[in-house]
Amino acid sequence: MRVLAWSILMLAISSLPAKAQTYDPRVPVCMKVYDGSDDGGGEWIDCSYTSLPQCRASASGRAAMCVINPYFVEAPLPARSQHRRHRHAY
Repeated sequence: MRVLAWSILMLAISSLPAKAQTYDPRVPVCMKVYDGSDDGGGEWIDCSYTSLPQCRASASGRAAMCVINPYFVEAPLPARSQHRRHRHAY
């Protein structure tokens, strides 16, 4: 009975539509643009901004809003040198 329940569950999950990630993880700020045209409209996400002020300047006067990219991955900081000075006892 458990095998049948798991099989049905897995079949149901696999038949759900998948949604692709719409945010570019290389950029910290994205602009959501809303298209209110008569043909159904829609929205898209433009992840090409390095700061909120830059994005807001581009969004000004448009049906758009700027958001912090939830998938942004910061580049790791360079490793600090492990070289230390040692005091010598004389």
